[in-house]
Amino acid sequence: LGSVKDRLAKAIIEDAERTGQLKPGGTVIEATSGNTGIALAMLCAQRGYTYICTMSDSFSTERRKVMRMLGAKVITTPSSGGGTGMVLKARELAEKHGWFYANQHQNPANPAYHMQTTGPEILADFAGRRLDYFVTGYGTGGTFQGVGRTIRQGRPECKIILSEPTTAPVVTSGEKQDRTDAHGNISDFPTKAHPAWSPHPIQGWSPNFIPKVVEDAVDLKLVDETVLVDGPEAVSTAIDLSRKEGIFCGISAGATVAAALDVCRRAPEGSTVLAMVPDTAERYLSTALFAEIDVEMSEEEIEIARSTPSAILE
Repeated sequence: LGSVKDRLAKAIIEDAERTGQLKPGGTVIEATSGNTGIALAMLCAQRGYTYICTMSDSFSTERRKVMRMLGAKVITTPSSGGGTGMVLKARELAEKHGWFYANQHQNPANPAYHMQTTGPEILADFAGRRLDYFVTGYGTGGTFQGVGRTIRQGRPECKIILSEPTTAPVVTSGEKQDRTDAHGNISDFPTKAHPAWSPHPIQGWSPNFIPKVVEDAVDLKLVDETVLVDGPEAVSTAIDLSRKEGIFCGISAGATVAAALDVCRRAPEGSTVLAMVPDTAERYLSTALFAEIDVEMSEEEIEIARSTPSAILE
């Protein structure tokens, strides 16, 4: 359905089927900002599963509608709880009802699939050509880790640049994510918001915790540099991509390309910089991306309409 998270959903569902965690007619639950949820809703509709999503009410309303159109149930959680709140809700519901929790932020099937598909595809596309920088943001970290590991092995000269929101530099801060529960036990799950995080408009990027998939990638030394991008720059870059290049993309794509352009300005002449556009703009109609896009005709459009005599809307 037009997002890189389609691969994540396929990877997790097929791994769960193969390992027996997901039985025919079963129920899948996941905490998501939207793209993973849409992809899981699509896969579950195709394969006869029930899908339930937990989602902070701060995310775009059209994502909820798309998931419900695909037959999903969407449980909205208070925005004050952020990503950790919707994850906790998903875990509680999975435990209470015996549902399969997709666990995208920790599930090793997520980066493994990108190691098998996205990463090798990039290496094949750039065979015999320069590849100096790979620039990526992260939501779960699956693309970042899976592609990053493939590039490290196949193109070790390529630098991996990780981008984050200016107001949520959780990896850049160098501070580890707290994963200690109330009983003093360490788990893969975040127990509270990361102290370096604050709200940002780049939906799908940087939840209010460091996903385990991202943390593992950082521990694997897959980051050569981090670049911070602020929300307005992400939005303006996405708009420029639509209007100047015909690339109809979301805010996170704008953020990734903004980071890549920053790298381009500093890179040696002749460098090749790769950035991925992870989704499409129609999932952001109710967000800042479309804030200045009017439904009614502008003065210029009215003037064009009145330049001939017929079918003038008064």
